[in-house]
Amino acid sequence: MKEKISITAIASISPLGETMEEVWNGYKNPNHCFTQKVYNESLTWVAPLPEKLKTKIEQLRESDLKYKRLDDTVLYAIATSREAMRLAGWQSSDNFGINIGSSRGATALFERYHSAYLQNKKTPTLTSPTTTLGNISSWVAHDLQTQGPEISHSITCSTALHSVLNGIAWLQSGMANKFLVGGSEAPLTPFTIAQMQALKIYAKNTKTENYPCRALDLDKLINTMILGEGAAMACLEIGISSNALALIVGVGYATEPLEHNVSISTDAICFQRSMTMALGAYSPDDVDVIVMHAPGTIKGDETENTAIKKVFCNKTPFLTTNKWKVGHTFGASGMLNMELAVLILQHQEAIQVPFITQEQEPKSIRRVLVNAVGFGGNAVSILLEAPNSL
Repeated sequence: MKEKISITAIASISPLGETMEEVWNGYKNPNHCFTQKVYNESLTWVAPLPEKLKTKIEQLRESDLKYKRLDDTVLYAIATSREAMRLAGWQSSDNFGINIGSSRGATALFERYHSAYLQNKKTPTLTSPTTTLGNISSWVAHDLQTQGPEISHSITCSTALHSVLNGIAWLQSGMANKFLVGGSEAPLTPFTIAQMQALKIYAKNTKTENYPCRALDLDKLINTMILGEGAAMACLEIGISSNALALIVGVGYATEPLEHNVSISTDAICFQRSMTMALGAYSPDDVDVIVMHAPGTIKGDETENTAIKKVFCNKTPFLTTNKWKVGHTFGASGMLNMELAVLILQHQEAIQVPFITQEQEPKSIRRVLVNAVGFGGNAVSILLEAPNSL
């Protein structure tokens, strides 16, 4: 990287809550955020937003006539973007850039409108503008009244970290001084869940399981991925800011050749390449913690772990993930991972996955590596450093 990038704010809504304090306390609590609800006529594990956050989202929907027909994915993005901007002290006149993505997009609206079309062979007037991929960033830009560039994209589950890559590219090019980046996802819909179940990767609806998502459990015999919902945004600024929560000191990305639509190689070549690129001039021994993608599937967890072993061959950093607690939030998951990494750096404490055993936590945490990958082997790795590590 040409120059370090400051993360001057992070805001999120997730099953853990909405403030950094709530989120950290949630991580310190060993309980998971899953509940069982009926989808497609059967009980299904999901990780929804708490009721108080759902109420806030509904209040946001009712606050503006134009917002009444927006998908939750867009409203989640608006709510978290407002908070991130407030925490960073940005003004609309700063004309910062916006790059927010989603894997599924406005899936609830799309399902509803398509169902209406099948019944009536007609669609509501606003079907197209409220379900397009560019829906998220354009509405956030409207809400925040900024005049900077606005970009929406979908790169499956690595979407949020790809937005970080893009924001950094704009900053280091000199075309912008500030960029709002992140991801938003509201995938708890019947059709979306049915798609994951069709892939045979979704957790079974066992009622007695203490931890229904066994992310990072390398001994599990069944797939245990569970969907969650939420959004997370980060404010990026070029250089080292006095109010930086953490510094981005390395980025890496890679895509590997496909053998199957959802495949990843047994040793996750894409992750090996992205992590090596993110390390740059740093030694693998300089990394204290890795926040893994670890979706809770057998192959997904195993291949990422294999890649880590190959890159960090001398000493494996402390490994953690949040999927066992909040589920897989698709396009938002990478930014929730980055939020966890920032919290780990701030509190100088790693989060132990309760059902796995590994070496003792590092006494000092200076650098945390964050991973995300999507269908097709689109891996991204971001190396964060504590701002006082200079």
